[in-house]
Amino acid sequence: MSELETIVLLAVVVTAVYAVAKRIRLLAPILLVLVGIAISVLPGVLEVRLDPEIVLVGILPPLLYVAAIETSVQAFRLHLRPILLLAIGLTLFTTFAVGFALHAVVPALPLAATCALGAIVAPPDAVAATAVARRIGLPRSVVTILEGESLINDATALVTLRVAIGATVGASVGAVNIGWHAVLAAGGGLAVGLVVAVVVAFLHRRTTDPLLDNSLSLLTPFVAFFPAEAIDASGVVAVVTAGLYLGHRWPLLMSAASRLQMAAFWAMVRFLLEGAVFLLVGLQLRGILVALKEPPAVIVGATAAVVGTVILARFVWMYPATYLARLIPRVRAREPRPAVAKPTVLAWAGMRGVVTLAAAFSLPRLFPGRDLFLWLAFSVIVVTLVGQGLTLPTLVRRLKLPPDDPTQDALAEAAVQHAATRAALDRLEEASADTEVPEHVMKRLRGLAQTRTNTAWERLGDPGRAPSAVYRRLRQEMIDAERIVFREARDAGRIPEEVLRRAQRDLDLEESMLSREE
Repeated sequence: MSELETIVLLAVVVTAVYAVAKRIRLLAPILLVLVGIAISVLPGVLEVRLDPEIVLVGILPPLLYVAAIETSVQAFRLHLRPILLLAIGLTLFTTFAVGFALHAVVPALPLAATCALGAIVAPPDAVAATAVARRIGLPRSVVTILEGESLINDATALVTLRVAIGATVGASVGAVNIGWHAVLAAGGGLAVGLVVAVVVAFLHRRTTDPLLDNSLSLLTPFVAFFPAEAIDASGVVAVVTAGLYLGHRWPLLMSAASRLQMAAFWAMVRFLLEGAVFLLVGLQLRGILVALKEPPAVIVGATAAVVGTVILARFVWMYPATYLARLIPRVRAREPRPAVAKPTVLAWAGMRGVVTLAAAFSLPRLFPGRDLFLWLAFSVIVVTLVGQGLTLPTLVRRLKLPPDDPTQDALAEAAVQHAATRAALDRLEEASADTEVPEHVMKRLRGLAQTRTNTAWERLGDPGRAPSAVYRRLRQEMIDAERIVFREARDAGRIPEEVLRRAQRDLDLEESMLSREE
């Protein structure tokens, strides 16, 4: 089977599995991993070997970029302390905990090599965190911490992995060398990301074509990633920095048409890439098992030690990091003491993904314990993603973790919408002062502005009985009728295809607004 045929087949499987997962109400990432495992154990069906370069260079940058774009900078800044404690502190803690645990179980493996595995399995995956956390409706603050952690921890883990590999093969890894690597990775990535973001923002402001805006957006994560890696800085930090900078300024950088098209474009890219990476994880099982040569007792002991340490280390770190910091008066005044449910859910939500497996595959061929490490990385992914991912919704319900209050969101939106309507009406009066505007046009414009305010306030009541709901239902019937008339006119030859497409686009835009309100 050619590479193109394999890619098409993977896309078909991803699409089909997502459809099934939606129907049976199962998280698609988990089902994709299970389907990949099932396909992998069937001889001669489909064998796809994971290329770490494709994942770390081709897939990870765009997924990190779109996740960073959608991350609230204000929320990220508000939760910066817990994010850094997890992304840096917990990643290093897990790295050494796993390293010492595995070295104790398999003493033949050098401690530096086992710490390399620790760096590989330490960071929860950005794709897994986003894909699972959002789909089960976790509170916004929890999602922000998980996403923020997973956006940064890859840089910590990859730098640590580089140092551990160097120590294993006998390279110089003194404290000064390690510190220089860390500073260069973080500082260099931050600098490259900011420079790329400023240049890209400049280009977006001067681009009016949605296709050019989309192309520029697709290229941005790679333009940030490659220069950073070229100077031995962190490409991950560069991509995340560029995404946060541009995402925060998105409303000012491009036209409405560009933003609408870009949202649809990135939704499709994320859908296919996320599905592909989870499916690829499962498909690696056959090759990993074939290469595994260690005795069963060693495999079982090492698997139990590594998986258990990965899960336990997150709990051991989470509670002190959450509550000991509240002993500092400034932190206590700024961050109220959370209920135990919050750190418990955060501890249980440390799901690993394809980056962990890709990092394991990137180990040198003759690296001590490489084949065993591949199996251990795969085991950590399956247990944390499938096991913890399946049980996380139940845990959230059992702990009664309070969700975000939709009433508060609706109140805030209604208040801001009221102010926005006032500003819109004031601008209307200014713009029409020097122009003769028909009264029926002014009345319609005022009515549209007032309708938006009314709709926002209606969300506080019964949405099913609100006048806006009746309007949406009836307007949808009218749009359907208009589509039929235009289509029949095209079929009868009374209008050309271009006229139908133009009318269809206007009706689609209006229908998308109706769907958004619903």
